[in-house]
This record gives sequence, C-alpha cells and structure tokens, in this order.
Amino acid sequence: MTALTEPAEAETDPDAAARPGLIREFLLVAGLFLVYKLGRQLATGHTLRAFHNARHVWHLERSLRLPRETAVQSALLHSDTLVHVANSYYATVHFPATLAFLVWLYLRRPAHYVWARRVLAAVTAAALVLPFTFPLAPPRMLAGTGLVDTARIYGPSVYGPPAHDHLSNQFAAMPSLHFGWALMVAIGLITATRSRGRWLWLLHPLLTLLVIVGTANHYWLDALAATAMLGAALALLRPPHRATATTAGRGTGRIVPRQRGVLAGAAR
Repeated sequence: MTALTEPAEAETDPDAAARPGLIREFLLVAGLFLVYKLGRQLATGHTLRAFHNARHVWHLERSLRLPRETAVQSALLHSDTLVHVANSYYATVHFPATLAFLVWLYLRRPAHYVWARRVLAAVTAAALVLPFTFPLAPPRMLAGTGLVDTARIYGPSVYGPPAHDHLSNQFAAMPSLHFGWALMVAIGLITATRSRGRWLWLLHPLLTLLVIVGTANHYWLDALAATAMLGAALALLRPPHRATATTAGRGTGRIVPRQRGVLAGAAR
C-alpha cells in the first residue's frame, strides 16, 4: 500500500484529529461488524419475494440497456484458472482490504480514519435496510439467465446451500457492499494521499465490480445502489481538510508548513 499511498511530498498537518484509542476503535469496528451480520440474519425468510424481485431487476436492467452479466461471466469461463482467481478474490479480498485500509488510515492519517470509519458505518447501516424492504436473490440463483454459480462449480465458495446457511443472508444481493466498500477504499486513499499514482486505487473497485458480476453474485444495479448510498454518505460526511504548503516552499524543493498566528503574536 505504501507505493500508492505515500504523498509525493512531506507534509505537516497541525489540525489532524487526535488518534482515537486503539481498544475503543477495535471494539467499535468489531461491534459494527457483528451488528451488520446480525442484521442480515434478521432479514432472512423472504425467499419468494427475493426471487420475484430478482426477475424484476433482471428485466429492468434489460430495459435500461445495461450489458448482460453473462458477457462478463463468459470472459471468465474461458479459463479455469481465471474463474478460480475471481472466486478467490470475491472470497478473500473484501474484508482484509477494507481492514488494511482502516488500519493504515488509523496509523498514518487519524483524521481521515475517523471520517472513513463514519462513512463506512453509514453505508453499512443503510445497506441493512434493503434486505427487509427489498430482498433480492443473486443472479447465480435466477433460472433462465444463462449464468452459473462459478464458486460452487470451480471453487472456492463462501456460501453453503441457502436453506442451511446460517452465517449469511444470500437473499441480500442489493446493495453490493463488496463494491461499496471497495469504492470507499479507493476514494479514501485518493483523498488522504497526494502521490501521483494514487488514482490507480480505482482499479480496486473496478476489479471488484467485474468479479462480483462475473461470478454471478451481484447485478449491475447492486453496484449502482451501493454507489448511490456511498455518494449520499460522502455528501453528508465531508473529509477533513489537508494542511497546505506555502508558496515559498515550492521553489526550493522543500515544504514549509503553513504558519498560523504569526502576525497576531508579533503584535502582542
């Protein structure tokens, strides 16, 4: 993460918020995760509605002229290795990447950590509402689409049979938090850093989007719903301001921190 997140120039941020206590943050993040898992479990038991809504989403996407998810999956299925890598990415990258993002911000950009944690919490909380109001079966379960459950056929799979899966709610496809969290990771790192290569972090949500669609775990509209929720959270929770260097430091190759209160002190 260092190569893309280290700023191109050294910086000083006198207004950075104090780093929150580690134990408090660990308990808070762990608590949010448990609430999220519990909330998804409470939203189970809407199988008929989930399949009914899935057919509506599929036909709506065709009405909107969105690309068929089958096009992405067909590209993956050209190679057993490629589809296995995609399944592994879906199963293993989602939580570790988000956790690494929060840990890095906590250690290096405390103010941005607090902002990112609040945004992720807001998006996740909003995402808990949809399974109650709009349960949705993923495209891998929808007959007549031409899609297959790549994780079940090629492995690895994080889901068991829906009737016996007590760890997750497989009928909560919308929104896709895989995509929403990945997009927030990219936006957070782009916002918190100044390196020229920081825009490459957008490859993470792009790759995540192709994976979740190609493995038939999500529809395009699931990603659009997550993007809308994230956009609303970002509009309400603004990132902290970064300290800026003075013009005097630019021509010398070094950064001079912005000085505050100098004139006021001189007048005393």
